[in-house]
Amino acid sequence: MKVKNTNYLVEYEINPDTMAVLPIEVGNNTCSRVLEVEGEYVVAMKPTEIVDRSCRYFGSSLRGRQEGTREIMGVTHKAPIIVEASNKIFLFPTASPTKQDCAWLSHNYVSDCEYGLHEKTTIIFTNKQAIQLQISKGSFQNQLHRTAQLRTIVTNRMDKPNKHINFVINPQNNESLS
Repeated sequence: MKVKNTNYLVEYEINPDTMAVLPIEVGNNTCSRVLEVEGEYVVAMKPTEIVDRSCRYFGSSLRGRQEGTREIMGVTHKAPIIVEASNKIFLFPTASPTKQDCAWLSHNYVSDCEYGLHEKTTIIFTNKQAIQLQISKGSFQNQLHRTAQLRTIVTNRMDKPNKHINFVINPQNNESLS
C-alpha cells in the first residue's frame, strides 16, 4: 500500500496530535495507518502494539489501563483507556483489541459521524478529515459515550480543588498512621 505524502516508521508513540491508529495490510503483515492532525504515517506495528507501547511509555501498559478503566467504571469489554491523562489522551477501540480489525480513535478529535448501511460509520475529525470504519451506529455511540464518561471522571478527579488527605486513625490510641 502506498499512501500519498505518507511517512513510513518502524515504531511510533501516541502523542497529543494522534487522531487515529488504524489497521492496514502491507503485504502479508498487519501494520498501522496513524492519522495525526497534520500528517499521516504507516507504522510497522499493529495498532494494539502501538497502543500498548504508548501506555508503557507513559508508565503503564494496555492491560493496566484496561484494568484502570474497569476499576473506575466497571467496563470490561472494548474498554476505553487513558494513554496519558494530563495531555488528555483518551482512546477507544472500535472492536475487541484482540482482533486484527481493531482501530483506536482519540476521543479528543472525533467531531462528528455519519452512519451508513451495513454497519459502516464515517468518522469526521476536528481537522475535517474523514474515515469510514466497519462499526455499527450503536457500537460507535456506545464507545464514544463510554470514553466521554471516563474522561469526565478522570478530569474531575484531577481538577478537584480540595483534595483531602485521608488519615488512618488507630482506634485504640488515636494515633495517626500516615
